Amino acid sequence: MSGHSKWATIRRAKGATDAKRGALFTRLGREVMVAAKEGGGNPESNIRLRLAIEKARAGNMPKDNIQRAIDRATGTGADGVVYEEITYESYLPHKVPALIRVMTDNKNRTAADVRKILTRSGGILGEGASVAWQFERKGYIVIERTDKIDPDAVFEVAAEAGADDIQTSDEVVEIYTSVDSFRAVRDALAAKGYTLASAEVSMIPSTQTSLNKEETEKVLEIIDALEEMDDVQDVYHNLAVSEEIVA
Repeated sequence: MSGHSKWATIRRAKGATDAKRGALFTRLGREVMVAAKEGGGNPESNIRLRLAIEKARAGNMPKDNIQRAIDRATGTGADGVVYEEITYESYLPHKVPALIRVMTDNKNRTAADVRKILTRSGGILGEGASVAWQFERKGYIVIERTDKIDPDAVFEVAAEAGADDIQTSDEVVEIYTSVDSFRAVRDALAAKGYTLASAEVSMIPSTQTSLNKEETEKVLEIIDALEEMDDVQDVYHNLAVSEEIVA
């Protein structure tokens, strides 16, 4: 698959998220809470919590907010709200497969809200494992290309640290890793002085769906509507998004 559309999608999402900093902190806080509840409040022994904390810091979430989220999850905080993590498998309009990951304290309400948005747009909730097989959980790292960036040098560092795949376009170098190797590859690149435009563990599609401009914009509107839901953490999809659409 071409990773370029993945990067275009991330760039578009970053622009939208930056305008909604409060909502971003809420989502990052829930990510920390669920990770801490699942594996304990020590990031040294809980890799998911460690990654959630790093993601929260990258989003400029205050240290006190992060600690409060850990305290709430481990029972030392005053708030007794319990969040449940659920991933809905779905098809967006034009049969674009998507995984909708939510964290909710009321799964019946959230399921109804997700179904309403999908149904209204011509999408559907999938049954069983109808969509998940089209995605794989991987580490994904992006370095934007400049005159100072030598793709071959990036390849050398990433491959030595354990990267699975490296793809280069005119604008970016994209590195794919296993979940276990993600941190080692990310840290190796950072240690060499590379600025990472994006570094995350994500659900990567095995194929892409290409639509015309009008159809693509319609599907993106539905993705936006889903991402605006308070309970939705991520919407993973395989829609090919061009730089023209992003612009």
